[in-house]
Amino acid sequence: MAGRPKIFDEQEAVAKATEVFRDKGYDTASADELLCAMGIGKGSFYLAFKGGKRELYIRSITQFSEYFYQKLSVGIAESEDKVQFIRQFFLNLADASDCDKERGCYLGNALVQLSEKDHEIKKITVQLLKKLQTLFAETIKNAQANGQITSTEDPEMTGWYLSNLWNGIHVTRRMEGSPEILKSIIEMNLKILS
Repeated sequence: MAGRPKIFDEQEAVAKATEVFRDKGYDTASADELLCAMGIGKGSFYLAFKGGKRELYIRSITQFSEYFYQKLSVGIAESEDKVQFIRQFFLNLADASDCDKERGCYLGNALVQLSEKDHEIKKITVQLLKKLQTLFAETIKNAQANGQITSTEDPEMTGWYLSNLWNGIHVTRRMEGSPEILKSIIEMNLKILS
């Protein structure tokens, strides 16, 4: 049937668009680059994403943050030493290949660059930070109860502290390219988990 929109996997298309957004940023990613990466035509695009590029970006941030949170929460849940898992999660940020220095962290970029300009993007990033804070707080609370850590700091505040560290390290890595310095900063901050 002529003019029939192409059937495609929206999640996969959004994931491909995410790579363009990660490489180029929201403002400089062109419609042609996005369509080419997604492998769809304009008709299919606007049928699926009626709000255009902005809707695609919001879907991209949402999908990416859900995947990120799911991966982290499953990793913590399946880990024998949950506190050590969190420590390693942060230390890996010093030289993580999926969050490289040129592009920065995709979620960190959304948080810093666009959350104040766009209420919906801010809402998504705030939700992610709150989920991270809650996940960290619950893990710390259980570790304190089990005697895995001796820290008597309030788990809720420690959760916020770690969420802040996650934010901060993504901003700092834009200015500091040395994995050794980043690792030292992270290690200093992780003393709270002793």
